[in-house]
Amino acid sequence: MRAIWKGAVSFGLVSIAVKLYSATEEKDIRFHQVHREDGGRIRYKRTCSICGEEVTYDDIAKGYDIGGGEMVILTDEDFAELPLSTSRAIDVLEFVPAEQVDPILYNKAYFLEPDGSATKPYVLLRNALIDSERVAIVKVALRQREQLATLRVREGVLLLNTMLWPDEVRKPDFGFLDEDLKVRPPELAMASSLIDSMTGDFEPDAFTDDYRAALQEVIDAKVEGREVVQPEEVEEAPAAAVDLMAALKASVERAKAARGEPRGGGAGEPTPISAARSAQKKAAEKKATKAPAKKAAEKKAAPKKAAAKKAEPKKAATAEKKATAKKAAPKKTARKTA
Repeated sequence: MRAIWKGAVSFGLVSIAVKLYSATEEKDIRFHQVHREDGGRIRYKRTCSICGEEVTYDDIAKGYDIGGGEMVILTDEDFAELPLSTSRAIDVLEFVPAEQVDPILYNKAYFLEPDGSATKPYVLLRNALIDSERVAIVKVALRQREQLATLRVREGVLLLNTMLWPDEVRKPDFGFLDEDLKVRPPELAMASSLIDSMTGDFEPDAFTDDYRAALQEVIDAKVEGREVVQPEEVEEAPAAAVDLMAALKASVERAKAARGEPRGGGAGEPTPISAARSAQKKAAEKKATKAPAKKAAEKKAAPKKAAAKKAEPKKAATAEKKATAKKAAPKKTARKTA
């Protein structure tokens, strides 16, 4: 690596000479603009929009547009008069817990290497940061601009993370934030179950840039003059489900299958939703079992009532016959006496 900046970390009355290195590098595959017919590089000339003449770098200055077609021109001398243009200090302002720094503020990362005889104070600051579990908030002038940054330890090396200023972070202004949207508890429980089924430890090396790898394969094939082997088709994402609960449940099952865990209905622990549904199903089965028993009892009781109703007319007819027989009996006795 090549140092891009030299300076010193100002830590109280201690000054630690350091070298600055870019901690990251982009791996994007870069292309040149070329002429399609012969592959010639496309060059751009720096020309003035007023006189049309080509301008060299020495004749180029910085201009600030104030509107209305007017431009304020700043020269190198104007920037040289700024107090931070030649500053080579990383001033430690305070130490704060790392979780208090919103990650959205982080911009670029740089490694700091002790320069010359500054190794001992460098290691002292490094160990003190580790023991305190804090990060240092610092100010540094890089590329003629004052920047806020943090100092923390990564793999035994001090890491400088430049940050955006708070007024450089946009405020989210979206219509849905003013809507009164209600999330049902079952939906939240299922979403939490999905998160649990997809929880793991973050291992950056487990992820790859598939697009860059495929593009590099195309380039290599072009160089070697061979055919490009098409990568396997990626499984298409399922169409958006109308039922949110159904989509969440399907996602949970899919995540469990990917991790080799038992799916719904197996030996796995039930989720809050599956437990509630099982309870509802059992209650419904009990009701269904009781209902046929009641109907059977009603059916058995119904014939008895019908038999009782049929027996009542028979009793009435028997009573009438007995009454008639009693009236007829005295008449027969009187005739015999005469």
